[in-house]
Amino acid sequence: MLIELSVRHFAIIEELTVPFDKGLTVLTGETGAGKSIIIDAIGLLLGGRGSAEFVRHGESRAEIEGLFAINKTHHAVLKASELGIQVEDELILRREITSQGKSICRINGKLVTLGILREIGQSLVDIHGQHEHQSLMQPDKHLGFLDSYASKELKSTLHEYQHLYETAQKISTQIRSLSENEQETAQRIDLLRYQLDEIEKAELKPNEDDELDLDRNRLANSEKLYTLLRESYERLYGDGRGLDIINESAANLETASELDQDLKSLHETVNSSYFIMEEAAFSIREKMEQIEFDPDKLELIENRLAEIQQLKRKYGSTVEEILEYASRIEEELDSKLNKDDRLQVLNQKLEAVLLDLEVEAEALTKIRTQAAEKLTESIHEQLRALYMEKTIFQIDFKNRSSIEKKGLAAFSSKGVDHVEFFISTNPGEPLKPLAKVASGGEISRIMLAIKSIFSAHQGVTSVIFDEVDTGVSGRVAQAIAEKIYTIASGSQVLCITHLPQVAAMADQHLYISKQESKERVSTSVTGLVEKSKIEELARMISGVEVTELTRKHAHELLDLASQHKQA
Repeated sequence: MLIELSVRHFAIIEELTVPFDKGLTVLTGETGAGKSIIIDAIGLLLGGRGSAEFVRHGESRAEIEGLFAINKTHHAVLKASELGIQVEDELILRREITSQGKSICRINGKLVTLGILREIGQSLVDIHGQHEHQSLMQPDKHLGFLDSYASKELKSTLHEYQHLYETAQKISTQIRSLSENEQETAQRIDLLRYQLDEIEKAELKPNEDDELDLDRNRLANSEKLYTLLRESYERLYGDGRGLDIINESAANLETASELDQDLKSLHETVNSSYFIMEEAAFSIREKMEQIEFDPDKLELIENRLAEIQQLKRKYGSTVEEILEYASRIEEELDSKLNKDDRLQVLNQKLEAVLLDLEVEAEALTKIRTQAAEKLTESIHEQLRALYMEKTIFQIDFKNRSSIEKKGLAAFSSKGVDHVEFFISTNPGEPLKPLAKVASGGEISRIMLAIKSIFSAHQGVTSVIFDEVDTGVSGRVAQAIAEKIYTIASGSQVLCITHLPQVAAMADQHLYISKQESKERVSTSVTGLVEKSKIEELARMISGVEVTELTRKHAHELLDLASQHKQA
């Protein structure tokens, strides 16, 4: 749920911090006070489209921050964890929009892209307004709703289907690659043959270039190396040289240790050093004898390294990469040279996978059809509670093209079903796509009926209704109020409303107003308690002048709401 929203320098909001509670929170106030601006701020926080126009005049940037309490198994937590964002039981979403229109997005303090903010944000909150139908009004999203409703029954079958679908796509890609233009295939074969021949003629060996580099370095510096070794050897070995001096020192320490036993270990150290240095001198002499002075060999190495470098420029940055490339093109060449045989094998594989795919697709259709029947019954039940007992709701499974004719094209990543919600609101009228239902009041009730069922299946922590109750009154308004409260029992609900019946059901009532100071307008939010709540409900009832009669009516609405909550 959304625990707190902070907004600074956004539209007519100077600075605002709004805490939110569980259950139903309603936002009311005069037209133009800034109710929808608060919802706009939440929409931007969830990844909505922003622009410099949202920044309050005279400020450099607008800042919006929201604190959400969240279950650790929620999609948003799993996604954030994949991105390396530390999450306990809270998420902090933050978005800044500069006066130049640039967006800066953060989740728990870590910079993220707008796309990531949108993916996580929209899994937390579902915003729905009368004219912003969102996914419910988009036919291509209806299958997702149905699958969400039947998620438990679909899970294993859908997983198996999608695995087969990915396999079929890979095989189909291979077939398309082999079935390309004959001229292009012939040109590709010539190129592959040339490249493979060039690499094979080089007879490369793993790590050959590294070994040649070492050999070249030794040969190129052989004269200098010989001089250094010779001088080192001569300083150690010979009359009056290093070893003689150490030997004399050891002899002196031996005589001294006979006079002072404490010097014995020192004598042994120097004496051991003599033998170690003598062994080193012999090793230096052996290395001197092994040094090659071979300009011809050096030239051969240089030529070989130049050849390898030429191949690197074409086929890989290392000898290993060149050999790997040769292996790949050899396989591709073999595939193209044996194209007909390969195509036959692949087509047989694809045919077998498509048969399995069709079986799984039929299983998906069966599960969805059964779920659609249950969902339809549930929606009819919800509509009856909203005084739409004569409304007919139907989930339409559109005809799909023949699998035999279209092959893999008949399938999608979710099966072969194309689902759309249809509805008829009056007896004798034909069923029409839900997206084309025109009446605002009908849209409000249909949407609430469906949201009542889907809010739990969508996994969102909060649902926002922005004036979705427009166009209704009387007993329908009371039914909508009760339905919104029912949704709030399973999800946090924030609702902008002009209906006193809805406002009376609130667990938290926030009054939005605007003030003018220093020739600037700013918005403020006030939490209403019992007395002030009655005054606001009376204002909503009367519209102009609050009287004792409207206050009494407001009090009655609160009593009725309280009775409904306790029922």
